[in-house]
Amino acid sequence: LAIGGGTPSFMKTKDLEKLFSLIHEEMGLNHQEIPASMEVSPKTVTQEKLALIKAQGINRISIGIQSFIEEETKLLGRPQKVIEIEQALDAIRSHNFPTLNLDLIYGGAGQTSKSWRYSLERSLAWKPEEIFLYPLYVRPLTGLDKRTDKEWADFRLQLYREGRDFLLSNGYQQITMRIFRRLEVVETEAPPYNSPEDGMVGLGVGARSYTRNFHYSSEYAVGRKGVKNIIQDYNLASSEYFENVHFGTAVSKEDQRIRYVIKSLLEGENLNLARYQAFFGTKAYEDLPQLQELFDLQLADEQGDVLSLNTNGLELSDAIGPWLYSEKTKALMNKYELI
Repeated sequence: LAIGGGTPSFMKTKDLEKLFSLIHEEMGLNHQEIPASMEVSPKTVTQEKLALIKAQGINRISIGIQSFIEEETKLLGRPQKVIEIEQALDAIRSHNFPTLNLDLIYGGAGQTSKSWRYSLERSLAWKPEEIFLYPLYVRPLTGLDKRTDKEWADFRLQLYREGRDFLLSNGYQQITMRIFRRLEVVETEAPPYNSPEDGMVGLGVGARSYTRNFHYSSEYAVGRKGVKNIIQDYNLASSEYFENVHFGTAVSKEDQRIRYVIKSLLEGENLNLARYQAFFGTKAYEDLPQLQELFDLQLADEQGDVLSLNTNGLELSDAIGPWLYSEKTKALMNKYELI
């Protein structure tokens, strides 16, 4: 169970209670036996909300810090006071959630190696079990994209390496390009979520869902006007509207195999070749002969039946995924129009 993307702590306590009632009573999820994560914001999380969240079985809290320097979060379009951040982190720790995750962003306007190091160092004061390091990407039609008067050097790779090396030297292990986990943290997830093989149901505006054969979502937009219209239509929709999928695509056998490989390498830490063969009945290197190029470029290693990205490959993760896309997927993406 993952609640977030937007930040649900924005909701009032009574609305959060209603949300959990739907999850547990209507959907029948046993909140004490599954991994359950929720996103919160420093601006909107309170002691009252945290007590409710903990009582409802949430065992992982993820909070969007982005930076401990107010000018940097302001330039990111996410202004927040450092005092708010510190109070929120203290409150979360007081409720003893098993996992605290901090999100940080690198590559934004005005950021330097020195300021990036400062945010990393401040993060360790709360000993988070996980830290996610996100490179800044500027999507067309977003607020950042429209700031034509703001220019900054693209030195994200340098900052990524600095952040990675800092965390590795301070007791964290790298799981993926973005995920770093404290070495002493023992994962107790039961049952574990197997990203390449398991499906996912996304509920809410813009949420994505995956089955083996389909990838679908509600209508999606980036621009403010488009988002506002979609939310309005969503709120006015009849119950019959939600009985059908309106936006999505059937996933071909070729794309099922490609998706499995991408999610294994980028989200699941590695590609288990024997498991791939058991799942599809075919061999990964025969289905995707281009994987050999990862070795030619010294981006991957193989031990036994496990193919994994090495240090060089991890820092290029965001290029490796699109490189594997099928021609069908590329054509669909080229036809897609942002609103």
